This record gives sequence, C-alpha cells and structure tokens, in this order.
Amino acid sequence: MSIVRVALDVPLSTLFDYTVDEAVVVGRRVIVPFRRRQMVGVVMECVANSEVAVERIKPVLQALHDSAPISANLLQLLQFCSDYYHYPIGQTVLSALPARLRSDKPITIKPVLHYRLTGAAPHIDFLPKRKAVARCIVETLSVQSCSLVQLKVISTTAGAQLKWLEQEGWVEQFEALAMPQRLSVASHTFANAHQLTDEQQLVVDAVTQSAGFGCFLLHGITGSGKTEVYVHLMDYVLQRGGQVLLLVPEINLTPQLEAYFLSRFPDASLVSLHSGLSENERLKNWQQAQTGTAQIVLGTRLSVFAELPKLALIIVDEEHDSSFKQQDGLRYSARDVAIFRASQSSVPIVLGSATPSLESYHNARTGRYRLLKLTGRAQADARLPTVNCININQTVMTEGISEKLLREVGQRIERGEQSLLFINRRGYAPVLMCTECGWLSDCKNCAGKMVLHLKDQRLRCHHCGYQLRVPTACPGCGHAELLPIGSGTQRVESVLQVRFPDARILRVDRDSTKNKRAWQTMREQIHANEVDILVGTQMLAKGHDFPALTLVGVLNPDSALYSSDFRAAEKLFAQLMQVAGRAGRADKPGEVMIQTAFPDHPLFRCLQSHDFEGWAASQLAERQMAGFPPFVFQVMLRAEGMIEAEVYAYLNQARKTAIELKYPVEILGVVPASLARRANHVRAQLLIQADTRRELQQFLRAWRPVLDSLPTQKLRCSLDVDPLEF
Repeated sequence: MSIVRVALDVPLSTLFDYTVDEAVVVGRRVIVPFRRRQMVGVVMECVANSEVAVERIKPVLQALHDSAPISANLLQLLQFCSDYYHYPIGQTVLSALPARLRSDKPITIKPVLHYRLTGAAPHIDFLPKRKAVARCIVETLSVQSCSLVQLKVISTTAGAQLKWLEQEGWVEQFEALAMPQRLSVASHTFANAHQLTDEQQLVVDAVTQSAGFGCFLLHGITGSGKTEVYVHLMDYVLQRGGQVLLLVPEINLTPQLEAYFLSRFPDASLVSLHSGLSENERLKNWQQAQTGTAQIVLGTRLSVFAELPKLALIIVDEEHDSSFKQQDGLRYSARDVAIFRASQSSVPIVLGSATPSLESYHNARTGRYRLLKLTGRAQADARLPTVNCININQTVMTEGISEKLLREVGQRIERGEQSLLFINRRGYAPVLMCTECGWLSDCKNCAGKMVLHLKDQRLRCHHCGYQLRVPTACPGCGHAELLPIGSGTQRVESVLQVRFPDARILRVDRDSTKNKRAWQTMREQIHANEVDILVGTQMLAKGHDFPALTLVGVLNPDSALYSSDFRAAEKLFAQLMQVAGRAGRADKPGEVMIQTAFPDHPLFRCLQSHDFEGWAASQLAERQMAGFPPFVFQVMLRAEGMIEAEVYAYLNQARKTAIELKYPVEILGVVPASLARRANHVRAQLLIQADTRRELQQFLRAWRPVLDSLPTQKLRCSLDVDPLEF
C-alpha cells in the first residue's frame, strides 16, 4: 500500500493522508471517507511515509477514472493561489473545478451534436427566399459540418430553422466526442475582414516576435480596434497549433464575442466558460479545453483555471474591470493569476483597456510591463466624441434630466440616430421619503436604503434581497404623501416616455435582462436600429459597438466624487471613458453630455480632452503622497456576525497579535465596513499594509496560523489580499 495526500473541500489549510492499494497518479480525483461522510478529493502528492500513525490512516474508497487527471501545471497554479491568497488548499483546488467534477456521481461524456446535409438536400436556389436563415444554413453545411453554436453565428433563430430542415429530411444530426480538429495547420481558415492600421500592426508584431513570457499592456482608446488586434494574435497562435485563453469581465459580453470570433475563425473550435452555463455545458467545455480540442477558450474570471495543455497566448480584455476580482471564497484577481499563469507557461499575455488600472499603468511606466498604444480609432472616418459638461446648478432640470440634454435627444430622434442615457442605478428611485416626518425606506436588515421599483410596486434592498410592497401611507406617521427621491433607470425611462411618446425606448439593466435570452434580443434590436433611446447601467458601458449611437448623456456621476474609497475617482473616470466610447464609433460624429455640479473638476477636464495619461499621472502622484497602492501592498481582514461586540473583539484581538509579531508592516485600526450592517450581520474590517509584496507575504505566513487559533465563534471571517472593496 502507498500513501496519497488528498485535497478536500474543507476550511482547513492542510492535506489529508489516505492509503491506496492501486497506482494512483497525482491529479486523480478520489472518493475518501471524511468524518461521517464521503467526499471527493484530488490527489496532490504520493508519499512513502506519513506523520500520522499507520493504524489511523483510512483507505481511499475509490479512484475515479471517468475524467483525465488534473495536470501538474494547473495544480501548481492552484497551489500558488492558495499560498498567495492564504486560502485553504483543498477549497482552492475544488472550487476551480466544474461542479460535476466535485460530485461523486459518475460522469458520462455526452457527445457533441453536429449537423450535415443529407443526400436529399436541395440546392439553396430551390429553398423559399423567405427562408433566408435556412438558406444560409444549407450553404454553410454544404462546405462542412457544424455544431449548433457555430450555426448560431448566422442567426439566433438557427435552432428553429434546423428543426424545420430536419423535418424536411434535408439536414441530419450526428454525434462526435469532440469538436472536429484541424487536420493540419494549413487547413486553418481566417476571415481577414480588416486591414490592420500601422499602429495595430506594430502591436501584433511586438507580441508575436517576443520569445517566451512577456506582459504587454495594450492601451487603446475606445474604438481603436483592440478586438482586431486580438483576432490577428489568435490567428498567429492557431496557425501554430496553440490554444488561446481570452478573459472578459462580463457574462453579457461572451455571446457577441463568441459569435464574432466564430465568424472570423469559421472552422476553429471555440468554447465558453462562465457561470451562466449549465453544469453539463461547463463540464463539456472544460473537458474540451483539457484535451486540447478547444482552440479558443472565452470566459469570465473562473476560466483562468481551465486546463489548457497547448496554451500559447492569454488575453485579458478590459483588464481594469473590478469584475476580475472574486469577492467571496478564494478572493483572487483573475488578471493577476493570468499573469502568473503566463509566466509559468512561458507565453505572452496581453492586458487590454482604454483605461488601464493604475496598478497596471504604473507597472508599464516603470518597465515591468511593456506598454503598447493605439491612439487613433480603427475606422478612418470615426472620431472620438466631443465631451461637454452641463452645470446642473445653472440649467432647468426635468425629473433629474436637463432640458438641454432632452433637446439633444429629440434632435437625434429626428435624424434617425440613437441616444444613450447612462445612470448607474437601477429601479425607479434610490429611496422613498415621507414629506411630513422625514421617514426613509430603510432596510430592516441592512444599513442601506430600499430602492423603489415602481412597476412592481415593490421596495427592494439590493444588498440582502429583502423586499416588501410599497406602503400606501407612511409607516411612521400615517401621512399619505410618500415622495420618491433621486432617479434610477425606471424613472428616467418614464420621464422619456412622457417627453417622447412616439420614441422607441429600451431600458437595459439587471432587472430587464433577467431572462436568459433577453439581452441577446435587445442587442439585435439596437443593431437593427429599432431603438431610439437606450437607458442603461454599466451593462452598456463596455465592449459594445452600436454604429447608430451618436449621443451619450451621463446622469448623476457626482456621487462617486464624495466616496471614501480612494479608488472611486479611478473607477468613475474609467466608467465614463468607457460609456463615452459608445458614441460616434462609425462615420457619424458622437457627443457626450455629462450632467454635473462640478464642471471644472479635474476629472471632467481630463475626460473632455480624452487625456487618460494626464489623469493617471495626477492620480498616481496623489497616491504616492498618501501611501496608497500601487506604492504599498495591502491585506484586509474582514469579520461579520450577529453580535457587534463579538465582531470587534475578534478583530481587536487579531490586531493585537499582528502588532506582537513585530513585522515591518503598518497596522491600522479596526473600523466599520462601508456597509456596516448587511442581512442583519454587523461588518467590520482591519487593514494592514507593507512597502513590498515580500514583506506583506512574510507577515501573512506568520500571522495566518495565529488567526486560525483565535476563537471565531459564529463569525464569518476572511482575508483579502490586494483588496478592491473597502
């Protein structure tokens, strides 16, 4: 018998020893007894001896051979994450796997369905002309067989048309264990639809001519053609038989990018990995990446842990986006993990953004990353939009929208152009107030307010989910007049409906896109110019290309200027720059109008001149003076519980032990979290920072065992290395 050390999904920073009477390789999934239950774990080591007495070591119940073992490279990456983020190794390893691989139920690999023409299929000229989608499908299948995902590039209604073609006996399904691989490098097809500009070509050459690992920060203005650069880099990798990992911040961006890349690489095998997939879909896609069959893996932050045996390039699009940072469990930054993975695999990584994070920009300025720039828009006749500020203290306002902005919207409607009103707050109004006694719609479970959703006649807390019907009278004094204060997307939509009764208005926020295909349908409406006015949140701010959109109005951006978060101004600048970039991307000039009480604020001045570099330089200078990242490195210890005294007692004891260790770190005081109470839990935090990453990690390695020994009772505690939220 040999001994294996197994990682289990338990909150303990250790591996567990088991005996096994068969040859089991590292990375193999096994079923083992743990206390009074059975669990699935991953073999991390095979050893000859154990510190545990032999008679106490339990045997492995079963080694699972229904999927390939996890590679040594991925295990090394997960070990790095566990060490750097100080999170239990077992929970780190198991959380990175698809849910089906964490289950002890047997896995059956379902074949991928493909479609091909039958011998009875007619020529497309004999199909009805009204069946345009069916004609395109037949034309495509006459060249090669395709999966449903590939055919949906033609149209979202491809599934329904395929059923009709099958009923007619002209198309049939067949099964394949994996997507068809290219027979040779020469069979790779690239639809080179665009000629690269000189700047784009320089970027492609810089990346492709680099040997081994290199981190490139691609700073390209909105509309400069960063996606076209990605496509040409992918083409270079696919020609050489490699795999590409493309990380995007939002699930909503994956369908349109998937369709776009399939249109450019019609015979390539592309899979998506994100939380919107079913368990079976995610497992199937993950296994295609693991076998090397999937040539392009497109996904959100969790896909950074996909198995990629032939990885040759990593691209992180919108690298500045905070969505790349996981905010619970293993609190990792997918961007930073991707950089480590690229270094581990000796491959280049491209970080793309119109507004790079100040950490990445600082690394590029100091030579740690290589800075590449795209300073002009890709389309020769496209220009950056003009940015103007509307002083809300000196203009007539109608329900939070200035008359000047409303007039501009009306002019766009007359010209058949689209407008976007951006307000980063969903619902009808942020709070409901009694005009008599001043009662506010506080959430009974949180320190925040309940948002008015007028259409549903509901007050909802966006923090804990608690909701109730809108009261007919004030709960405090019984007064009948309750007034909505502030604006959300629903209120803006209703104001526009009154002002422009014949306009086609579309609201895009988390409420209106709850259904699975809602956003895809909306995007098709926008591209078909079936919408006059868009009202949306940050869902519309990034990555979308709407050719008919020429006006962007930004409502209520000033709240970020009052924030206690030192990153608030950076986030606001990036958000406004991104949403401004939606305007004027084609041949029509674009205009951005920002409603603000501070039109002379340096942030808005830099926005007007599209001067990211000037803004970044001033912010970095301020942070260096104040001692904020990227000039220091931070870790946040958070705690929350039902009893306030217990929360603060734990954090103060943790602070005391940190001081006693006498490491060269700065230990700040225990303070309430920005949302001091959520879902009836009191929340507080302790921030510690050091001048170097090495000093911080040395301190954490000494402090973590001490923290584990402190009584936590019924508290929820977490360490957040390189925190983004305060």
